Amino acid sequence: MRLQNEFHYLCALRGATTSDHNSVESITLAVEELLSELVSRNNLIPDQIISVTFSVTTDLDACFPASIARRKSGWENIALLDCQQMIVKGDLPKCIRLLAYVSLPNEQPPQNPYLNKARNLRPDR
Repeated sequence: MRLQNEFHYLCALRGATTSDHNSVESITLAVEELLSELVSRNNLIPDQIISVTFSVTTDLDACFPASIARRKSGWENIALLDCQQMIVKGDLPKCIRLLAYVSLPNEQPPQNPYLNKARNLRPDR
């Protein structure tokens, strides 16, 4: 990982969104929006992103979110993983969550994007 001459710390960022439909197109739009918000809110460049793990609810099986992220320029060396969210009665449907390990400058507070219906998962944010 190449970073400027600044002090950085390892930070775990969380985020989530929902997809309108179980289709490649809808999931792609949701993942691209979530990643865009994650990057812009935290002023990230690819060299700062160590890994991203995606989890999806069981009603989303049209494609892998990591395959969408893998197409982004500069993301070739980022470790990406998909898994299925555990099944919990009453969970938010069609939900895509992520956990990203990144390197942030010491003074920069982490920003965790919760978008669309996933905003209800973290009303405190």
